[in-house]
Amino acid sequence: MPCELRMAGTRHELCVASLGSGRWARLMVRSQVVLLVLGLNLAMSVHAAVPGDGVADNSKSLCLRRTEAAPVIDGVLDDVAWIDAIRIDDLHQFQPVDHGTPSEKSEFFVFYDKDFFYVGAHLYDSSPQEISARQLVQGQTLMFDDAIEFLLDPFQTRRTGFWFQLNPNGIRRDGVYESATEINRDWDGIWQGQASRDETGWSAEIAIPFKTLNFNPDNSRWGFTVARTIARKKEEIAWASFDRAINPGSAGTLDCISGIRQGRGLDVVPSVAVKQTNDFSGQGASSELVPSLDAYYKVTPSLTAALTLNTDFSATDVDDRQVNLTRFSLFFPEKRQFFNQDVDIFSFGGLEENGRPFFSRRIGLGENGEPVDITAGLKLSGRVGRWNIGVLDVLQDEYGNVDQSNIFVGRASANILQESSVGMIFTSGNPTANLDNHLFGTDFRYRNTSLIPGKTIQAAFWYQQSDTEGVSADEQAYGWRVEYPNSEQWFGEISQWVIEENFNPAAGFVNRSDISASKGELGYTFTPNGRWLRNVGFKAIVENIDNTDGELETRELIFKPLVAETQSGDTIELRLKQLQEVLVEEFEISPGVIIATGDYTFDRMQLVVTTALERRIALNMDIDFGEFYDGDLFKIGGDVNWRPGRHLYLQLGYEFNDVDLPEGSFITRLYRARIDFAFNAKWSWLNVVQYDNVSESAGFNSRLRYNPQAGQDIFLVLNRQFDVDPLTRDLSSSMSEAVLQVHYTFRF
Repeated sequence: MPCELRMAGTRHELCVASLGSGRWARLMVRSQVVLLVLGLNLAMSVHAAVPGDGVADNSKSLCLRRTEAAPVIDGVLDDVAWIDAIRIDDLHQFQPVDHGTPSEKSEFFVFYDKDFFYVGAHLYDSSPQEISARQLVQGQTLMFDDAIEFLLDPFQTRRTGFWFQLNPNGIRRDGVYESATEINRDWDGIWQGQASRDETGWSAEIAIPFKTLNFNPDNSRWGFTVARTIARKKEEIAWASFDRAINPGSAGTLDCISGIRQGRGLDVVPSVAVKQTNDFSGQGASSELVPSLDAYYKVTPSLTAALTLNTDFSATDVDDRQVNLTRFSLFFPEKRQFFNQDVDIFSFGGLEENGRPFFSRRIGLGENGEPVDITAGLKLSGRVGRWNIGVLDVLQDEYGNVDQSNIFVGRASANILQESSVGMIFTSGNPTANLDNHLFGTDFRYRNTSLIPGKTIQAAFWYQQSDTEGVSADEQAYGWRVEYPNSEQWFGEISQWVIEENFNPAAGFVNRSDISASKGELGYTFTPNGRWLRNVGFKAIVENIDNTDGELETRELIFKPLVAETQSGDTIELRLKQLQEVLVEEFEISPGVIIATGDYTFDRMQLVVTTALERRIALNMDIDFGEFYDGDLFKIGGDVNWRPGRHLYLQLGYEFNDVDLPEGSFITRLYRARIDFAFNAKWSWLNVVQYDNVSESAGFNSRLRYNPQAGQDIFLVLNRQFDVDPLTRDLSSSMSEAVLQVHYTFRF
C-alpha cells in the first residue's frame, strides 16, 4: 500500500523500498572485528578514571530559607531579599570532565516566599565579551548560548519534574521530564526571568509561581539541581549530576519548604481568533470569529483539572515536511499546549513511537492532517500520594465520513522501589473512524542508579489489548526492554516486542503491525580528555522483524565504526548498513514505479557530519549511498544555520534522493528556508517556506508574535499554499489563511 509525503499542516508520505547484492558484506564484517579489537585496546590504554567516576550527588541537601521580601525580577541581584537566600557555589563540571573543576566561578542563590520559588545567579566570566547570547525569541532553543538551568521535582519521585532555562538575554525555555532522562520541551509554563551583563560576567533572576507547579504542601523535601552552560567552551557545570547529565534521578534535595500556597489555583485563559480563509479550488473566501476558552483549576495543590471549549490551535507552530522512503508512517510530536500539560503522566512503557496506546495528535486532526474542531475537552491530572493519575475526555466534531466522537483516556501509575513505577492505561473512542474501539494496557518501568556505582540499569515490560468493533482475534501487543544507557565505557540495550495483526490503538499510534521483533545494541564510548577529542567510540545495532507467523520481513545490521565529538562540539559518524527486506506485496513508490514482491538484501554507507551550533555558521550534512532493492539510491541532505547576532536567524535546508531501479527512476527534492527576526525579547517574526516535488506544492507560514510576559500572547499568522507545475515551476495559489489570535491568562 503506497505511502505519501508529510508536509506542514497536512499529512503526506512517500513510500519506497530496498536493495541488493552484498558487495560490502565482507568489508563490514572485517571492519567490525578489526575496529572492535582496536577500540578495546584504545579504550584500555587511553581511558583513565576521571574525578567523578562512581560519584552520585543525590545525597546533597540544603535547608531552604523563606522570606516575605520579594525581589524585583530585573536580572540585577541588588534586592535586600537575596541576603536571606541560600548560596550554592560547590559546583563541578559534568561536561567535558565528569566532576572536574569548573573553569569559571558561579554562584547561585535560592529562597522562597509563600507564592514564589526564586533562583538568582551570578555567573563570573574572565572574558565577558565572549559570552554567547544569540537567541532572542521566547521559547526557542538555547543550545548554542550561555545559559543557566534548574529542575524542580516537587514530589521528590526522582522520576519526573519541571525544567527551566534562561539565557543572558532573558529568554525563557522550559519543559517537563516525561521520565527520569527525557524532557518534553513543548510544555509551556508561566514564570518570570530576566538577565543582565556587566564587566564581571552576567546575572539572572527567576521567579517560579507555585501556581505553575503541582506539589504536595505537606512535602517539605523537593528534588533540585542547578546548572550553567559556557557555550564557547562547551562546558557544563552543576550542583548535582550523575553520568554527565542532570535529571530528577540525580538531583539533590531542598528541605524545609512549608507554608506555600497557590491562591485559588484557578487559571482562566480566554482567546479569540479572527480568521480570513480563501480556498482557491472553488469554495471561495470565508471569515469567522472563533472564541475559545481554556481553564485550569487546582483541585488540590497536586491535582489539576483542565477544561477547553471550542479549542483553536491556529497559532501552533508548523510541522516540518519530511520525505519518507520507508513503507511506514512517520511520527510527529505534539505541540498543542492543552495536550502537553502533565504529558509525563500519560507516557506508557517508555514507548516512543510504534505501539503507543495514546498519542494525542490523533485527536483534532483528520487522516490527512486537516484540523478537526474540538467542541470540548476535560482533563484531570496530577499526583495523589505515590499515585500518578491522568484522565482525559474530549468531544471531537464530525468531519468527512467520521461522526462526532468522544475520546476517553485514563492512566494511573504507582511509584515503587526507589526509582521505578507500575501502571495501567485505558482508552475508549475512535477519532478517525466510526468503529467502536477500546484498549487496556499495563506496564512496569524499572530504573536503578545505585546497583553499579556510577552506572544506570533500566528495564520496561508492557502489555496491551485492543478491542475493535468487528474484530475478535489477534489484538494484543506486548514487549520488554533492558538498557545499560551510560555515557562512558560500555552501553547497550536488548528488547523484544510483538504487535499482532489486528492490534488497533485508535487513540494511539501504530505504523507497523503483525510483527514479532527483536533488537540489540552494543557500544563503547571513551573520553581521551585530550586537546582535540572530547569522546570517541563505536556502536553495533542488530534488528530483526518477523511477521507473527515467524517469516522474516526486515533485518537491519548497522555498524558505526566511528562516532566522535571534538572539544569544540563538531561531530562525525560513519555508518555501514546491511538491510534485508522481504516484500509479500508489491507497492507503488512513485507513479508508474512498482516494486515487485521478493527477498531483497542491500548494503549502504552513510556519513553524518555536524558542526557545533555555537558557531555563527553551523552546518549539518548527511550523505547516504549504496544499493536499494534491485537498484541504487543516493541521498544527500542537510542544512546551513547562520546566526550573525541575536536579532536574525537564517536556516536553509535541502534533501535530495536519487532512486534508480529497474522498474523506473525518480528524484525527490525537499527545500526548506527559515527566517526568524527578533525585534526584542517581546516581539518576534518567524517565517518558514517549504517545497517538495512529491506533493508538487509549496507552503509559506509566517507568525508575528507579541509576548509581553508569560501567559499573554498576540499572534498574527499568515498561511499560504501553492500548487507547483513540475514542468514550468509556475505557482498557483491553492489556499490562503490569515489569523489574528489573542489570548490572556488570568490567575486567581
